[in-house]
Amino acid sequence: MNYDFITIGGATEDISVYTSEGVLINNDDLTMKNLLAFEYGAKINVSKAFSFFGGGASNASVCLARLGFKVASLVCVGSDARADLIIENFKRNKVATELIKKSKKNTGFSFLLIAKDNEHIAFTHRAANEDLRITKNDLQIFKETKAFYISSLQGDWQKTLKQIFSTKNKNITWNPGNVQIKAGLSALAVYLKDTNIFSLNKDEAIELVMSDQKYRNKSNDFLNDNHNLLKIIKSFGVNIVLITDGENGADVFDGNKFYHQNILKQKKIEDTTGVGDAFASTFGAVVFKYSNIEKALKVSIRNTASVVKKKGAQNGLIKLKI
Repeated sequence: MNYDFITIGGATEDISVYTSEGVLINNDDLTMKNLLAFEYGAKINVSKAFSFFGGGASNASVCLARLGFKVASLVCVGSDARADLIIENFKRNKVATELIKKSKKNTGFSFLLIAKDNEHIAFTHRAANEDLRITKNDLQIFKETKAFYISSLQGDWQKTLKQIFSTKNKNITWNPGNVQIKAGLSALAVYLKDTNIFSLNKDEAIELVMSDQKYRNKSNDFLNDNHNLLKIIKSFGVNIVLITDGENGADVFDGNKFYHQNILKQKKIEDTTGVGDAFASTFGAVVFKYSNIEKALKVSIRNTASVVKKKGAQNGLIKLKI
Protein backbone atom coordinates (compact mmCIF):
# COMPACT_ATOMS: atom_id res chain seq x y z
CA MET A 1 0.00 0.00 0.00
CA ASN A 2 1.33 3.43 -0.97
CA TYR A 3 0.85 6.20 1.60
CA ASP A 4 1.55 9.91 1.50
CA PHE A 5 2.37 9.83 5.21
CA ILE A 6 2.95 7.26 7.91
CA THR A 7 2.82 8.60 11.46
CA ILE A 8 4.81 6.71 14.10
CA GLY A 9 4.50 7.05 17.86
CA GLY A 10 1.78 7.12 20.49
CA ALA A 11 -1.97 6.53 20.63
CA THR A 12 -3.85 7.11 23.86
CA GLU A 13 -7.09 7.98 25.52
CA ASP A 14 -6.87 11.49 26.99
CA ILE A 15 -8.81 11.96 30.21
CA SER A 16 -9.12 15.71 30.77
CA VAL A 17 -10.12 17.28 34.08
CA TYR A 18 -10.62 21.01 34.64
CA THR A 19 -9.89 22.87 37.86
CA SER A 20 -9.35 26.51 38.83
CA GLU A 21 -7.72 25.73 42.17
CA GLY A 22 -4.09 25.51 41.05
CA VAL A 23 -1.58 28.28 41.74
CA LEU A 24 0.83 29.23 38.94
CA ILE A 25 4.39 29.82 40.15
CA ASN A 26 7.07 31.50 38.05
CA ASN A 27 10.42 29.70 38.07
CA ASP A 28 13.96 30.83 37.18
CA ASP A 29 14.78 27.50 35.50
CA LEU A 30 14.47 28.09 31.74
CA THR A 31 13.46 24.46 31.15
CA MET A 32 10.63 24.74 33.72
CA LYS A 33 9.51 28.36 33.53
CA ASN A 34 6.12 27.88 35.20
CA LEU A 35 5.00 25.47 37.89
CA LEU A 36 1.41 24.61 38.81
CA ALA A 37 0.94 23.95 42.54
CA PHE A 38 -1.83 22.50 44.71
CA GLU A 39 -2.10 22.29 48.47
CA TYR A 40 -0.57 18.99 49.57
CA GLY A 41 -3.17 16.67 51.08
CA ALA A 42 -6.09 18.81 49.93
CA LYS A 43 -9.17 17.68 48.02
CA ILE A 44 -9.22 19.54 44.72
CA ASN A 45 -12.53 20.36 43.09
CA VAL A 46 -12.91 19.31 39.45
CA SER A 47 -15.40 21.49 37.55
CA LYS A 48 -15.72 19.20 34.53
CA ALA A 49 -14.12 16.14 32.97
CA PHE A 50 -14.01 14.61 29.49
CA SER A 51 -12.48 11.71 27.56
CA PHE A 52 -10.90 12.22 24.14
CA PHE A 53 -8.50 10.53 21.73
CA GLY A 54 -4.84 11.54 21.84
CA GLY A 55 -1.22 10.54 21.40
CA GLY A 56 1.25 12.22 19.05
CA ALA A 57 1.01 9.79 16.13
CA SER A 58 -2.76 9.52 16.50
CA ASN A 59 -3.26 13.29 16.54
CA ALA A 60 -0.95 13.81 13.57
CA SER A 61 -2.57 11.08 11.48
CA VAL A 62 -6.06 12.52 11.95
CA CYS A 63 -4.68 15.99 11.15
CA LEU A 64 -3.02 14.80 7.95
CA ALA A 65 -6.06 12.78 6.84
CA ARG A 66 -8.29 15.85 7.26
CA LEU A 67 -5.85 17.79 5.08
CA GLY A 68 -6.50 15.30 2.28
CA PHE A 69 -3.50 12.98 2.56
CA LYS A 70 -3.50 9.20 2.40
CA VAL A 71 -2.30 8.26 5.89
CA ALA A 72 -1.50 5.22 8.01
CA SER A 73 -0.54 5.25 11.68
CA LEU A 74 1.98 2.87 13.22
CA VAL A 75 1.10 2.70 16.90
CA CYS A 76 0.73 0.00 19.55
CA VAL A 77 -2.44 -0.55 21.57
CA GLY A 78 -3.64 -3.21 23.99
CA SER A 79 -6.42 -5.74 23.56
CA ASP A 80 -8.95 -3.82 25.62
CA ALA A 81 -12.02 -1.69 25.03
CA ARG A 82 -9.89 1.46 24.92
CA ALA A 83 -7.96 -0.01 21.97
CA ASP A 84 -11.17 -0.80 20.10
CA LEU A 85 -12.32 2.81 20.47
CA ILE A 86 -8.97 4.17 19.27
CA ILE A 87 -8.99 1.92 16.19
CA GLU A 88 -12.58 2.91 15.42
CA ASN A 89 -11.57 6.57 15.66
CA PHE A 90 -8.81 5.99 13.11
CA LYS A 91 -11.26 4.34 10.72
CA ARG A 92 -13.84 7.09 11.18
CA ASN A 93 -11.16 9.64 10.24
CA LYS A 94 -9.97 7.64 7.22
CA VAL A 95 -6.62 6.69 8.72
CA ALA A 96 -5.39 3.23 7.65
CA THR A 97 -5.02 0.74 10.52
CA GLU A 98 -3.02 -2.06 8.88
CA LEU A 99 0.21 -1.09 10.68
CA ILE A 100 -1.27 -1.00 14.20
CA LYS A 101 0.38 -3.39 16.64
CA LYS A 102 -1.19 -5.15 19.62
CA SER A 103 0.31 -5.65 23.09
CA LYS A 104 -0.65 -7.66 26.16
CA LYS A 105 -0.37 -4.43 28.16
CA ASN A 106 -3.26 -2.03 28.60
CA THR A 107 -3.71 0.69 26.01
CA GLY A 108 -1.95 3.90 27.00
CA PHE A 109 -3.75 6.87 28.48
CA SER A 110 -2.98 10.42 29.60
CA PHE A 111 -4.44 12.29 32.55
CA LEU A 112 -4.60 15.95 31.56
CA LEU A 113 -4.93 18.53 34.30
CA ILE A 114 -6.30 21.72 32.76
CA ALA A 115 -5.94 24.93 34.78
CA LYS A 116 -8.01 28.11 34.77
CA ASP A 117 -6.08 29.61 31.84
CA ASN A 118 -6.88 26.40 29.87
CA GLU A 119 -3.21 25.41 29.70
CA HIS A 120 -2.52 21.85 30.78
CA ILE A 121 -0.16 19.39 32.41
CA ALA A 122 -0.16 15.82 31.08
CA PHE A 123 0.46 12.76 33.26
CA THR A 124 1.06 9.96 30.78
CA HIS A 125 0.88 6.20 31.29
CA ARG A 126 2.63 4.80 28.20
CA ALA A 127 1.60 1.16 28.72
CA ALA A 128 1.22 -0.53 25.29
CA ASN A 129 3.06 2.36 23.62
CA GLU A 130 6.26 0.91 25.10
CA ASP A 131 5.79 -2.20 22.92
CA LEU A 132 5.82 -0.33 19.61
CA ARG A 133 7.80 -2.28 17.03
CA ILE A 134 8.56 -2.13 13.33
CA THR A 135 8.42 -5.41 11.38
CA LYS A 136 10.09 -6.45 8.13
CA ASN A 137 6.73 -6.07 6.41
CA ASP A 138 6.47 -2.52 7.74
CA LEU A 139 9.90 -1.72 6.33
CA GLN A 140 8.75 -2.89 2.91
CA ILE A 141 5.78 -0.54 3.12
CA PHE A 142 8.11 2.24 4.29
CA LYS A 143 10.02 2.00 1.00
CA GLU A 144 6.88 3.04 -0.91
CA THR A 145 5.87 5.79 1.54
CA LYS A 146 6.37 9.41 0.52
CA ALA A 147 6.80 11.02 3.95
CA PHE A 148 6.93 10.27 7.69
CA TYR A 149 5.88 12.01 10.86
CA ILE A 150 7.63 10.82 14.04
CA SER A 151 6.20 11.76 17.42
CA SER A 152 7.18 10.76 20.97
CA LEU A 153 8.58 7.22 21.08
CA GLN A 154 8.75 4.78 23.98
CA GLY A 155 10.32 1.38 24.66
CA ASP A 156 13.30 0.59 22.46
CA TRP A 157 13.03 3.93 20.72
CA GLN A 158 16.65 3.93 19.55
CA LYS A 159 15.96 0.81 17.49
CA THR A 160 12.75 2.34 16.15
CA LEU A 161 14.57 5.48 15.02
CA LYS A 162 17.33 3.44 13.41
CA GLN A 163 14.75 1.49 11.40
CA ILE A 164 12.87 4.60 10.28
CA PHE A 165 15.98 6.46 9.20
CA SER A 166 17.36 3.38 7.44
CA THR A 167 14.80 4.14 4.70
CA LYS A 168 16.85 7.23 3.72
CA ASN A 169 13.55 9.04 3.17
CA LYS A 170 14.10 12.78 2.64
CA ASN A 171 10.68 13.83 3.95
CA ILE A 172 10.83 13.12 7.68
CA THR A 173 9.15 15.49 10.12
CA TRP A 174 10.23 14.74 13.68
CA ASN A 175 8.52 16.09 16.78
CA PRO A 176 10.46 14.29 19.55
CA GLY A 177 9.07 13.38 22.96
CA ASN A 178 10.35 14.00 26.45
CA VAL A 179 12.35 10.76 26.49
CA GLN A 180 14.26 11.74 23.36
CA ILE A 181 14.93 15.30 24.54
CA LYS A 182 16.26 14.08 27.89
CA ALA A 183 18.57 11.64 26.07
CA GLY A 184 20.22 14.73 24.60
CA LEU A 185 22.21 15.55 21.50
CA SER A 186 24.61 12.62 21.87
CA ALA A 187 21.71 10.18 21.35
CA LEU A 188 19.94 12.13 18.58
CA ALA A 189 22.78 13.59 16.50
CA VAL A 190 23.11 10.66 14.12
CA TYR A 191 19.46 11.09 13.03
CA LEU A 192 19.26 14.87 12.94
CA LYS A 193 21.34 15.12 9.79
CA ASP A 194 18.67 13.10 7.94
CA THR A 195 15.71 15.01 9.39
CA ASN A 196 13.93 17.41 7.04
CA ILE A 197 11.84 19.21 9.67
CA PHE A 198 12.67 19.12 13.38
CA SER A 199 9.93 20.57 15.56
CA LEU A 200 10.23 21.43 19.25
CA ASN A 201 8.62 23.78 21.72
CA LYS A 202 10.75 26.49 23.33
CA ASP A 203 11.49 24.54 26.54
CA GLU A 204 12.52 21.45 24.56
CA ALA A 205 14.77 23.52 22.31
CA ILE A 206 16.56 25.01 25.32
CA GLU A 207 17.00 21.60 26.93
CA LEU A 208 18.38 20.06 23.75
CA VAL A 209 20.83 22.93 23.21
CA MET A 210 21.98 22.73 26.84
CA SER A 211 22.70 19.02 26.37
CA ASP A 212 25.63 20.11 24.20
CA GLN A 213 28.60 20.88 26.45
CA LYS A 214 29.44 23.98 24.39
CA TYR A 215 26.24 25.74 25.37
CA ARG A 216 25.58 24.40 28.86
CA ASN A 217 26.89 27.50 30.64
CA LYS A 218 25.44 30.12 28.32
CA SER A 219 23.44 32.93 29.93
CA ASN A 220 19.67 32.83 30.27
CA ASP A 221 19.40 35.74 27.85
CA PHE A 222 21.36 33.84 25.22
CA LEU A 223 19.33 30.65 25.66
CA ASN A 224 16.04 32.55 25.71
CA ASP A 225 16.70 33.98 22.23
CA ASN A 226 14.86 31.91 19.62
CA HIS A 227 17.27 32.89 16.85
CA ASN A 228 20.19 31.54 18.86
CA LEU A 229 18.33 28.28 19.47
CA LEU A 230 17.36 27.95 15.81
CA LYS A 231 20.91 28.52 14.58
CA ILE A 232 22.41 26.05 17.05
CA ILE A 233 19.89 23.29 16.31
CA LYS A 234 20.34 23.92 12.58
CA SER A 235 24.08 23.37 13.11
CA PHE A 236 23.27 19.88 14.40
CA GLY A 237 22.46 18.95 10.80
CA VAL A 238 18.69 19.46 10.55
CA ASN A 239 17.34 20.87 7.28
CA ILE A 240 14.54 23.03 8.73
CA VAL A 241 14.12 23.88 12.43
CA LEU A 242 10.71 24.82 13.85
CA ILE A 243 10.26 26.18 17.39
CA THR A 244 6.78 26.80 18.78
CA ASP A 245 6.62 29.32 21.61
CA GLY A 246 3.08 29.45 22.96
CA GLU A 247 1.50 32.90 22.80
CA ASN A 248 4.66 34.21 21.10
CA GLY A 249 3.90 32.18 17.98
CA ALA A 250 6.41 30.11 16.04
CA ASP A 251 9.86 30.60 14.51
CA VAL A 252 11.57 28.74 11.68
CA PHE A 253 15.10 28.70 10.29
CA ASP A 254 16.17 26.96 7.08
CA GLY A 255 19.81 28.08 7.12
CA ASN A 256 19.14 31.07 4.87
CA LYS A 257 16.23 32.93 6.41
CA PHE A 258 14.40 33.30 9.70
CA TYR A 259 10.61 33.13 9.58
CA HIS A 260 8.13 34.15 12.28
CA GLN A 261 4.40 33.53 12.62
CA ASN A 262 2.20 35.21 15.21
CA ILE A 263 -0.71 33.34 16.75
CA LEU A 264 -4.29 34.13 15.78
CA LYS A 265 -5.86 35.77 18.82
CA GLN A 266 -8.84 33.90 20.22
CA LYS A 267 -11.68 35.33 22.30
CA LYS A 268 -11.93 32.05 24.16
CA ILE A 269 -9.53 29.11 24.41
CA GLU A 270 -11.13 25.83 25.40
CA ASP A 271 -8.07 23.58 25.49
CA THR A 272 -4.44 23.65 24.28
CA THR A 273 -4.06 19.85 24.17
CA GLY A 274 -2.62 18.64 20.86
CA VAL A 275 -1.59 22.09 19.63
CA GLY A 276 2.03 21.00 19.07
CA ASP A 277 0.99 17.92 17.10
CA ALA A 278 -1.40 19.94 14.95
CA PHE A 279 1.17 22.63 14.21
CA ALA A 280 4.09 20.31 13.44
CA SER A 281 2.15 17.84 11.28
CA THR A 282 0.40 20.61 9.33
CA PHE A 283 3.69 22.41 8.80
CA GLY A 284 5.35 19.19 7.62
CA ALA A 285 2.47 18.45 5.25
CA VAL A 286 2.48 21.87 3.56
CA VAL A 287 6.28 21.92 3.22
CA PHE A 288 6.11 18.39 1.77
CA LYS A 289 3.54 19.43 -0.83
CA TYR A 290 4.60 22.99 -1.69
CA SER A 291 8.15 23.51 -0.30
CA ASN A 292 6.85 26.85 0.97
CA ILE A 293 7.64 27.73 4.59
CA GLU A 294 5.55 30.91 4.72
CA LYS A 295 2.48 29.08 3.43
CA ALA A 296 3.15 26.23 5.87
CA LEU A 297 3.25 28.62 8.83
CA LYS A 298 -0.01 30.30 7.83
CA VAL A 299 -1.92 27.02 7.41
CA SER A 300 -0.41 25.61 10.61
CA ILE A 301 -1.40 28.59 12.73
CA ARG A 302 -4.91 28.45 11.24
CA ASN A 303 -5.20 24.80 12.23
CA THR A 304 -3.98 25.33 15.78
CA ALA A 305 -6.35 28.29 16.19
CA SER A 306 -9.16 25.91 15.31
CA VAL A 307 -7.87 23.21 17.69
CA VAL A 308 -7.89 25.47 20.77
CA LYS A 309 -11.53 26.42 20.16
CA LYS A 310 -12.66 22.91 21.04
CA LYS A 311 -11.92 20.46 23.82
CA GLY A 312 -9.55 17.59 23.03
CA ALA A 313 -6.59 17.25 20.70
CA GLN A 314 -8.49 16.22 17.56
CA ASN A 315 -11.97 17.73 17.65
CA GLY A 316 -10.95 21.11 16.26
CA LEU A 317 -8.67 19.90 13.47
CA ILE A 318 -9.72 21.54 10.21
CA LYS A 319 -10.86 19.69 7.11
CA LEU A 320 -9.04 21.30 4.24
CA LYS A 321 -7.73 19.97 0.93
CA ILE A 322 -4.37 21.72 0.78
